[in-house]
Amino acid sequence: MHPVKTRPNWWIRLFYFTYLKCGKGSIIYRSVRKDLPPFNRFSLGRYSVIEDFCCLNNAVGDIIIGDYSRIGLGNTIIGPISIGNHVNLAQNITVTGLNHNYQNVEKLIDEQGVSTQPIIIEDDVWIGANSVILPGVTLGRHCIVAAGSVVTRSIPPYSVCAGSPAKVIKSYDFETKEWEKR
Repeated sequence: MHPVKTRPNWWIRLFYFTYLKCGKGSIIYRSVRKDLPPFNRFSLGRYSVIEDFCCLNNAVGDIIIGDYSRIGLGNTIIGPISIGNHVNLAQNITVTGLNHNYQNVEKLIDEQGVSTQPIIIEDDVWIGANSVILPGVTLGRHCIVAAGSVVTRSIPPYSVCAGSPAKVIKSYDFETKEWEKR
């Protein structure tokens, strides 16, 4: 009787890394769950980090993460999603481009399939802990999402949003060079 192999064969490792693109200096911690089938793209930019206990799923759409971005502990990322450069996601955030269909009451929800809408997170965005970003949302450049927010609509660049559902509470005024309450 042969002992159980704990390492994948060389050909599995070779195939796996042909569609998993990681830039120079990037780190994906070992405990990250990677549900990354090869028919959609996964790309992690240069010097970006995905911390422990995250779940990545590109089964329904690409996951593209830019350079110098950080995905904090325990985040769930379900494509389709594009994350820009210098983006910081704190802990326990859910970002999902997936939604279950439910409109036909004659069918079980599980039988109705799913719909997807891409999420775009532009450069220099900070998302606070325990936030949720829902399908179809765009977070503009230098946007800040307060901890615990549920973002259901797009947020313009240079804004701070908070709440459930999230609303813009501050915007940067380039004329006065100050953050102004709304």
